[in-house]
Amino acid sequence: QVQLVESGGGLVQPGGSLRLGCAASGIIISIYTMGWYRQAPGKQRELVASIVSGGSTNYADSVKGRFTISRDNAKNTLYLQMDSLKSEDTAVYYCNADVRTTTWRRSDYWGQGTQVTVSS
Repeated sequence: QVQLVESGGGLVQPGGSLRLGCAASGIIISIYTMGWYRQAPGKQRELVASIVSGGSTNYADSVKGRFTISRDNAKNTLYLQMDSLKSEDTAVYYCNADVRTTTWRRSDYWGQGTQVTVSS
């Protein structure tokens, strides 16, 4: 089994910054794409940003230029640096990882979520 544990959420004022972290642990042979998703009340979960093992990244248009996704492959850890935060960034943020745990098994895993609230 693989566990993803997020950290770094909280309350921040508009224009402020937060850094989210996501540590993967368990039986891991390799991690392919990792990503951050978010879900605001009454809305569907949406992709915020993703990064493949080689480092290529993808961002939602709403966060381009403000958020930066990165990963430390040696530590199986994912990060999301969020700058210039807006009230519309308020949501529960989830970490996701595509993980190979055995030669023949590759599955998608989710963290438990961390709340980010942007408010004055």
